[in-house]
Amino acid sequence: MTYEVKSLNEECGVFGIWGHPDAAKLTYFGLHSLQHRGQEGAGILSNDAGQLKRHRNMGLLSEVFKNPANLDKLTGTGAIGHVRYATAGEASVDNIQPFMFKFHDIQFGLAHNGNLTNAASLKKELEKNGAIFSSTSDSEILAHLIRRSHKPTLIGKVKEALSTVKGGFAYLLMFEDKLIVALDPNGFRPLSIGRMANGAIVVSSETCAFEVIGAEWLRDVKPGEVVIIDDQGIQYDHYTTDTQLAICSMEYIYFARPDSNIHGVNVHTARKRMGAQLAREFKHEADIVVGVPNSSLSAAMGFAEESGLPNEMGLIKNQYTQRTFIQPTQELREQGVRMKLSAVSGVVKGKRVVMIDDSIVRGTTSRRIVQLLKEAGASEVHVAIGSPALAYPCFYGIDIQTRQELIAANHTVEETRQIIGADSLTYLSIEGLVDSIGIETDAPNGGLCVAYFDGNYPTPLYDYEEEYRRSLEEKTSFYK
Repeated sequence: MTYEVKSLNEECGVFGIWGHPDAAKLTYFGLHSLQHRGQEGAGILSNDAGQLKRHRNMGLLSEVFKNPANLDKLTGTGAIGHVRYATAGEASVDNIQPFMFKFHDIQFGLAHNGNLTNAASLKKELEKNGAIFSSTSDSEILAHLIRRSHKPTLIGKVKEALSTVKGGFAYLLMFEDKLIVALDPNGFRPLSIGRMANGAIVVSSETCAFEVIGAEWLRDVKPGEVVIIDDQGIQYDHYTTDTQLAICSMEYIYFARPDSNIHGVNVHTARKRMGAQLAREFKHEADIVVGVPNSSLSAAMGFAEESGLPNEMGLIKNQYTQRTFIQPTQELREQGVRMKLSAVSGVVKGKRVVMIDDSIVRGTTSRRIVQLLKEAGASEVHVAIGSPALAYPCFYGIDIQTRQELIAANHTVEETRQIIGADSLTYLSIEGLVDSIGIETDAPNGGLCVAYFDGNYPTPLYDYEEEYRRSLEEKTSFYK
């Protein structure tokens, strides 16, 4: 899924470790497992007996650490790392994390996954009181709040700062003698804790990173929780008890790796159940099932098993082309689909194809893939989407913050079907999505955030509220 041709991107991934002599190198391997969460930039900050060292740059992790010396210099038994795709802040090395802050009496590093919904107002207030920002990222705000807190203890300062920021956030804070981990009150972004054989504690956006370094999963970080990790072990605390689990449903649908587990649910298994439920909701005759590689293959398996139709490899992905989802123009993005995917004529010719995909954003990719399948001889192409229609923006860490860029916000299902050239279009229902994921919780919507599908946000939108309300009145036509 690392180089998916889709205009839908997670902000980033974070990884941290405390208590291992090769902390930075293990962080490198952990971040490599999280590369699908951000390809714009990467960085690692290490802690060597209280001395913090850092290397960061633009590009993939392998590019940033192409020179082995850049990793070798990051000595110490603690480290935090970050891979980035920007949703807040421009693309520049100044915005690549982890950030590092040095004051006369303290130094610390910070890595953040998510998006703050009150960042603009907080930054304006902080600057008015003399704060100087070295980046345009909202992540830096927490450091200024910690520094300006008048609470007597460091933990008190961190808790006060965490109670001030709003939105979606998973934070790793590396201090001279401890690693502090925190999650927003709704747990929008995933974050898990593991332990290595030597007792070292690891923290990761996804559990797939634990497998690579040989760590055992301990538990997920809970909403509103502060986890303090030091040489004495782990201490679980909280900065608020006003919590309600609402993890981003797109983690299960698209972002997370299939081998990750989130809140006790394996991502691949959840996607298979989504596909099976989609088959139950599908109302058309067909001959074969074809999943769009790679993130839709699990759903295609579930659809095929439930429907009794053969699951065929009708689309082949070229794994070696350059990244195309960040191309600056629509024309280049559309051409990128042909560079990435090829339809197998020998499989689809003369067949009524059910094309399984995980989501439709602008419709560009879907239209091109339908065209590829029909050019390869498919007699019919029925598009079945393993998620409800994306009709509302996300303000918690996905780079969709306007309704104008979402085809489902501006067109009916029938209009969308015509735009993408499909013979039919079926979306998974919200109820089907919630039941398929199946988190064991009493929280609304099965502990999921489904605001992108129904417009019911689990928190106030703060700085985004006015712009969002205005966008509800505006529409964009996707017809050519």
